[in-house]
Amino acid sequence: MKIHTSSRLVKMEDLNHHHTLFAVRGASWLIETSFATAACELGTTEGIVFRNINDLAFTHPGKCGDIIQFESRVVRTTETTITVHAVMNSFLDQTKLAESYITFVTIFEGTKTRKPHGIQLDEPADDAERSLRIRANELLAGAVK
Repeated sequence: MKIHTSSRLVKMEDLNHHHTLFAVRGASWLIETSFATAACELGTTEGIVFRNINDLAFTHPGKCGDIIQFESRVVRTTETTITVHAVMNSFLDQTKLAESYITFVTIFEGTKTRKPHGIQLDEPADDAERSLRIRANELLAGAVK
């Protein structure tokens, strides 16, 4: 699937008491970029609801002034769910700061009724994408339908 990218600047209000990127802010950004990826693949923002976040791991701290680049792509689907793998990197030195698998459910607007989305995964572009899909299936098999 297509890799989607976006960027953010880490500002003072994004920091914790250690003067590094607050983990909740980083997680929020990962969810936001994943939502945008799901919406771009669906062609709409309507009826996409956050379900869960899996395997969230922060590996390096973000610092004030860092330009953060997000790369995300759909790695798993069921009839009504879309799972996106998202990575947060420091743009200038390409250090991986965090990554996660984020799942959304598609619903009919104004209801809690799930709606089939119709997205079909294409063939993995390479071994790295194949590995992401395998990991997503391992994490979510039986957990999210």
